[in-house]
Amino acid sequence: GGLMARRVFFSFHFANDFWRTQQVRNIGALEGQSLCTANAWEEVKRKGKASIEKWIDDNMYGKSCVVVLVGSETANRPWVIREIVKGWDAGKGVVGIRINKLLGHDGNSCTAGSNPFDEVGYGNTGKKLSSIAKLVTPSGSDSKAVYDSIKNGIESWIEDAIAIRSNN
Repeated sequence: GGLMARRVFFSFHFANDFWRTQQVRNIGALEGQSLCTANAWEEVKRKGKASIEKWIDDNMYGKSCVVVLVGSETANRPWVIREIVKGWDAGKGVVGIRINKLLGHDGNSCTAGSNPFDEVGYGNTGKKLSSIAKLVTPSGSDSKAVYDSIKNGIESWIEDAIAIRSNN
């Protein structure tokens, strides 16, 4: 047998990128948290901040890496930033993968957003987490090529992220 699938927590901007993230989740090399439907996520959000925190904690439990799927506005999402901080503080690997070239529900790609790791400070160093955690830009100029790049690279990107975290 090969390596066991890593258990990962996917962090992303639900409203904008849900469709794109489905493509990554379906790669199958990973065991991610169970799928949260739009209705289930709205329900969690409706119950307020403590409910969202609990959902994050429950779904991050037992995972070795937080995989941030970065679209056009991901870096501006407070819960994404919270998930990055929680994952890092819990000693998990943290890696970002740009998914903006994957097609959304409208059949279009979107613009590449800013690096969410620029929004997170690292310790008391004055440095940003982006100086340590990687944001991967998959190769390829169209959705299919980018998908293939992610499929072929995601396991090693996650292993790198876990190694980076254990060394920092």
